[in-house]
Amino acid sequence: MPGRPSRWLLRVAFAAHLRPDQSAGYVAVRPTPRSRSQALGFLKCFLGVLKMEMTEMTGVSLKRGALVVEDNDSGVPAEETKKQKLSECSLTKGQVGLQNDFLSISEDVPGPPDTVSTGKGGKNSEAQLEDEEEEEADGLSEECEEEESESFADMMKHGLTEADVGITKFVSSHQGFSGILKERYSDFVVHEIGKDGRISHLNDLSIPVDEEDPSEDIFTVLTAEEKQRLEELQLFKNKETSVAIEVIEDTKEKRTVIHQAIKSLFPGLETKTEDREGKKYIVAYHAAGKKALAKVRTAADPRKHSWPKSRGSYCHFVLYKENKDTMDAINVLSRYLRVKPNIFSYMGTKDKRAITVQEIAVLKITAQRLAHLNKCLMNFKLGNFSYQKNPLKLGELQGNHFTVVLRNITGTDDQVQQAMNSLREIGFINYYGMQRFGTTAVPTYQVGRAILQNSWTEVMDLILKPRSGAEKGYLVKCREEWAKTKDPAAALRKLPVKRCVEGQLLRGLSKYGMKNIVSAFGIIPRNNRLMYIHSYQSYVWNNMVSKRIEDYGLKPVPGDLVLKGATASYIEEDDVNNYSIHDVVMPLPGFDVIYPKHKIQEAYREMLTADNLDIDNMRHKIRDYSLSGAYRKIIIRPQNVSWEVVAYDDPKIPLFNTDVDNLEGKPPPVFASEGKYRALKMDFSLPPSTYATMAIREVLKMDTSIKNQTQLNTTWLR
Repeated sequence: MPGRPSRWLLRVAFAAHLRPDQSAGYVAVRPTPRSRSQALGFLKCFLGVLKMEMTEMTGVSLKRGALVVEDNDSGVPAEETKKQKLSECSLTKGQVGLQNDFLSISEDVPGPPDTVSTGKGGKNSEAQLEDEEEEEADGLSEECEEEESESFADMMKHGLTEADVGITKFVSSHQGFSGILKERYSDFVVHEIGKDGRISHLNDLSIPVDEEDPSEDIFTVLTAEEKQRLEELQLFKNKETSVAIEVIEDTKEKRTVIHQAIKSLFPGLETKTEDREGKKYIVAYHAAGKKALAKVRTAADPRKHSWPKSRGSYCHFVLYKENKDTMDAINVLSRYLRVKPNIFSYMGTKDKRAITVQEIAVLKITAQRLAHLNKCLMNFKLGNFSYQKNPLKLGELQGNHFTVVLRNITGTDDQVQQAMNSLREIGFINYYGMQRFGTTAVPTYQVGRAILQNSWTEVMDLILKPRSGAEKGYLVKCREEWAKTKDPAAALRKLPVKRCVEGQLLRGLSKYGMKNIVSAFGIIPRNNRLMYIHSYQSYVWNNMVSKRIEDYGLKPVPGDLVLKGATASYIEEDDVNNYSIHDVVMPLPGFDVIYPKHKIQEAYREMLTADNLDIDNMRHKIRDYSLSGAYRKIIIRPQNVSWEVVAYDDPKIPLFNTDVDNLEGKPPPVFASEGKYRALKMDFSLPPSTYATMAIREVLKMDTSIKNQTQLNTTWLR
């Protein structure tokens, strides 16, 4: 929309204040209660942080169909047609996120679940616009115009079912029923359980009193134009080596506030006071050049403007976020704070398509500065601030507490009672969920198996070859180019976004050549590479646990494994009565585990032998890919289980209050005794590394694979 940047920015700023109402697979956009009061403040932050070069656009599409903002003022029919196609494309492409956007679980389909987690969806303010640029680079509208009639549901016929990854058993005897999971992301709420056993809640927005903190004036003393110049200086986007700000009120107090404001809001800069022609100026500059700005600061090497010695180096806070995964949230916070993401620490990653509450720690950022983000960011809230000596570490958490709403359930009160009693008393099979194995016709466990087999040409082929299933258009074109030319540079040119695994592998192949696939693959970040191997371990574990339950049922038997401390030992004949099924563990294959001393051991051996792997030698030539193995309980019994069946008429209304609702004093929802729909609201706590959707699968007794759920959801959309 050339010529109308202000109006366009206002549209986007307002759009960021809207909460997508994700019912029926399309979006009715409605303002949140707090959007009006925050809109002005948000827009100021928005304009201060973002600079955009306007290009001709007919609409803005948030990823996965979360939101479409269109320019409805154009009078040109061709443009209207183009917008119509873009809008339709947003919905079709949006269905790629069905795995986590909403799972319609229907009672005629047997099987298992998907994890509590990821997906890509609606974006937030600054991050949103960066993703819009990527989306435009993806050629979304062009791709839509070229798209064949194959729907997402058709494409997902090539996807995995639960049976494909070994998820085949249930432990309960009740009759299953249908319900809709994650119809709205606010139907799935996760609260972290900290290392002290307490559930994290956002219930305090106050800032700890600290005499060392600058006053609130620092956020208003600089003009928008001055902030922009300072930001450009910090990011090396201007041609000046410093920014001078004239001090109109020449008092030491006024100068001190300006110094504090610059140092607090722009941590890459230093300041000094200078006299120029009889006037006083505060001059901001880089103390040690570009390298110093890029350098990651540590407690031993802090920024020049020192941190009070009496205060802990880390500010801990509770982060409330909506519809964004943990790493995306950290990236947004780091951009607004203008710091590196790696100064943040946390105990575990949380779902995207959910409301989640977790503790975060950040190095030498004041609570005051963090609290200021509450005025700038929508779908985020920071609070419960405290200063501590230590960061947080992955794995320190005790688990997560879930509040889940299953809408439009068909089960009778008696069926619900039986299902929930079984979940509380017996639990569910601790399967790895569907998300662990990918969403296309090339499961991640196949890549992992090829790595373990040292079959590097197959690894390259599996990652890069054309595949059936739902993928972005540029990935499809990249794969087609690879299949046609086997030229990594040519295939890489088809990718506007190079950070994906395919782009990293192609870059590695361009650098190291086709005869050194191992080094090329090594360019991919280590965690991403290991994901493939862990997927294979999970695949084996799922299959073996299903066989164990089929052969021996829900009771411990001689030869089963239990943990004593961190050490696994066998259940002997004389000890069987001292254990329950909840004590039994099964190994993930590796060189440092033992296997059950009954026929399941032979089943492990047969499965790995069929995959050309030696169960007695799980060490790999490359140390990173050597599997030590681990143990995992086969049945998990949730804690703090409670539930309620409620009646409602409006599918868009929230059925319980969030932490932010409670902070704002919103009264809890009141339910009628009769309603058009019924929902099951359930609460339960789970240990780390278990999948909440597995628990939900056991309640509903339905297959939650995308392949099956897509068919159900697209039928439901009609």
